[in-house]
Amino acid sequence: MATDLFHIDTDFLRRWFVLFLIDHGTRHVHIAGVTRHPTGPWSTQQTRNNLMDLSDRAESIRFLIRDRGPYFTDSFDAAFQAISVHVIPTLPQVPRMNATAERWIGSRRREATDRILITGERHLRLIVGEYAEHYNRHRPHRSLGQRAPDRLTDPEPPIARDHTRISRPDRLGGLIHEYSQVA
Repeated sequence: MATDLFHIDTDFLRRWFVLFLIDHGTRHVHIAGVTRHPTGPWSTQQTRNNLMDLSDRAESIRFLIRDRGPYFTDSFDAAFQAISVHVIPTLPQVPRMNATAERWIGSRRREATDRILITGERHLRLIVGEYAEHYNRHRPHRSLGQRAPDRLTDPEPPIARDHTRISRPDRLGGLIHEYSQVA
């Protein structure tokens, strides 16, 4: 598992930070929290809350990769070490050590938040939550055999024929389209 924090600047020139965790094996993203002022106690509490939500999946975590930000304190590490997770801080100025998290940040920027003017915290939570749901339930991943993280156990979809009907629900006001075959 990996964790990181990214920032979003709103159209009112306020900077918000989003803490997330991403599972290396399944690429499943968990949004842990949103704040204007990330601190060590805040990131620790958000992590504890998220670990409680993960419940049985938290036991399968063996390693956590994180950067050396000031918001990742000893108490943050202790929350993971309490469930026998080995915390691995990245080396200074080596973003490739946390490439899975950095890749998600880049995908999120390119596909969603760089194309929308964010007005505030509520809007940011809506946009990031909607994108994370799309990423986890629908967006194909090359490393997962073109499947979404939440659909790893689904059977192969049928091959589309000439008269196959396709549905196209939109997300984020039409910014993202999800295609699926109609039964």
